[in-house]
Amino acid sequence: MPIYTLACGSQSLELGQRTLIMGIVNITPDSFSDGGHFFSTDRAVAQALQLVADGADILDIGGESTRPYSEPVSLEEELERVIPVIERLATKVNVPISVDTTKAAVAKAAVAAGATIINDIAALRMDPEMAATAAQCQVPLILMHMKGTPKTMQAAPTYTDLIGEVKRFLEDAVAVAINAGVAREAIILDPGIGFGKTIAHNLQILRELDRFHDLGAPLLVGSSRKMFVRQLVKPPAEKDIDPLSPEVAWGTQATVAAAAMKGAHIVRVHDVARTRATLAVIDAIQSA
Repeated sequence: MPIYTLACGSQSLELGQRTLIMGIVNITPDSFSDGGHFFSTDRAVAQALQLVADGADILDIGGESTRPYSEPVSLEEELERVIPVIERLATKVNVPISVDTTKAAVAKAAVAAGATIINDIAALRMDPEMAATAAQCQVPLILMHMKGTPKTMQAAPTYTDLIGEVKRFLEDAVAVAINAGVAREAIILDPGIGFGKTIAHNLQILRELDRFHDLGAPLLVGSSRKMFVRQLVKPPAEKDIDPLSPEVAWGTQATVAAAAMKGAHIVRVHDVARTRATLAVIDAIQSA
């Protein structure tokens, strides 16, 4: 696996020596897996602190659901959700805080509040100010592939050459970021599991993840509790399964193992404790 060092404010992340864990905190009423569970500043902060105690290397704080067919929230609402949480966490945790947003104004306010990574699932496409803002903030930037928008992405997504098309999309996003002034070594790439992908597409990305290494950037994979996992583990007669069920937890850990074996530098998950145990074994196998 390629080795990278990422500067996150006063901290640095060593990527590639082991698989790092990004813990998810959704401050939303409608996220697909935990909507409403942490929909208050106090509960979100408590969850984040628990994830760090469980072994999270990074916290990812988001205030807008990006589940399939979801509607965007206003700038004001997103700011009200995420900024108080980031402000409190910045004084309590010793791991980098990422803000999961497509809005430049949220990213800028989050960095001012203490975030040291910007995670843009739109890869700079939804807000024309995001590229310049990321460059001004001088923090690592995560660029993710998504076909369409959260509202449209799962409307029969098709590809002629899945891996090739995702790679070209990410290459173009990197070029936009660099042209705006983002440092090449500050970019992380995410192939966008579940974002405009069928079950078969998601499985192919996991199986062929190592093909993305030639893009020359750390790879992040977010498969936790996604629909394709739920569809693979649900009872045959059911349409879906509870994202919090044990079966989905086990299925998620299978995807974490697969991603790590193919060279994911970071896995983005809801369940940090189980993931830490999975990666303790996978990373030992990798380094044996």
